Amino acid sequence: VLHLLSYRCFYYATGSRFVCNAIPPGAEPGCGYGQTGNRIPSSSVEEELRNTIIQLRETILQQKETIVSQQGTIKELNSKLARCEAGSRRKDYGKNTMGDLPRDPGDTIDQLGKTMQSLKGRLESLEVSAVSSALAPLPPELRDVLRQRLGALETQLLRKVAELEEEKSQLYNETAAHRQRTENALNALMERITELEKNNNAFKSPEDFKVSLPLRTNYLYGRIKKSLPEMYAFTVCMWLKSSASPGIGTPFSYGVPGQANEIVLIEWGNNPIELLVNDKVAQLPLSVSDGRWHHICITWTTRDGFWEAYQDGERLGTGDNLAPWHPIKPGGVIILGQEQDIVGGRFDATQAFVGELSQFNMWDRVLRPVDIVGLANCSAYMPGNVVPWVDANVEVFGGASKAPLEICEDRAFDS
Repeated sequence: VLHLLSYRCFYYATGSRFVCNAIPPGAEPGCGYGQTGNRIPSSSVEEELRNTIIQLRETILQQKETIVSQQGTIKELNSKLARCEAGSRRKDYGKNTMGDLPRDPGDTIDQLGKTMQSLKGRLESLEVSAVSSALAPLPPELRDVLRQRLGALETQLLRKVAELEEEKSQLYNETAAHRQRTENALNALMERITELEKNNNAFKSPEDFKVSLPLRTNYLYGRIKKSLPEMYAFTVCMWLKSSASPGIGTPFSYGVPGQANEIVLIEWGNNPIELLVNDKVAQLPLSVSDGRWHHICITWTTRDGFWEAYQDGERLGTGDNLAPWHPIKPGGVIILGQEQDIVGGRFDATQAFVGELSQFNMWDRVLRPVDIVGLANCSAYMPGNVVPWVDANVEVFGGASKAPLEICEDRAFDS
């Protein structure tokens, strides 16, 4: 006899499978039978179903959290890509000036490579964690999307790397060209300066020049680079030309530490020309303010403080007791055109010389009258043995200038 058997199937959550058993004949097809065919109390069935439902709900929530996390990862990948693109873009780098050059493209390439490796590592970590967990692996669609996105990122990264390499090459070429242009401009400027200096110093002889001091100010002056040794006598000679009134000012001054008026020649206001030695004064019978070139020489010796004054080769006055037995101190500063209140400075505009100077020479002895006459009539050339008049020995400041001058020819024309 064939019996029609009915079967009841149910799900075991702990085994993750379905189990089916036969229902005893005459029994009602319900849920109350276990694996052996025995009837299971209804309360146990309900409890098992409830646990199964809870576990299914938790599984769904975990899958949902995984999907949300993976969506966040995709957004982060997009954000990383955007930042890579923004960081690699350099607009108008060719317009940058020195001191505002773009960042080295090699650094950007290295940074992009590190970012790409990090993104690939994170994606692989996501896949490994998804496979190794108790949860279901990533859905195929999501995995395909991530792989496509990563492939797109790699393609864009390679393109950016190629662009940055090209940009780096162009930047190097432009930098080299800019450096070459700058060097060419500097070389041209140096050549021009050298040419101007040569033109300025293109005197027929080193002594054939004059210093011009056209304004009565406290900032136009010349300076002799050499200083004086200790001296017990001196002769100072020069050519000068001035029409300033009242007084021609200070043709020269020599100051030392502790005594700014060690040697000074000055005509101030309506006073006659004065010679100062160690701040002691002698008035000289000279007159040179007629706008013509004049040759003057002053001699002095520490013995009895004896002095002489020559104009155009003629001795016009003598005297004594001018700082007798005082040695001229060494290591001071000689200034042309200004009287010093401190060594080398603190000039007074009212005492400034206005005019032109040339052939300023100084000796550490008293010259003979015949020597002075020879200098005055241009029949002798005798540069000073302590201060010779040569171009390299004279500096000018504040608008004072040097210009070629052959004094004997110019004086003859003046006469």
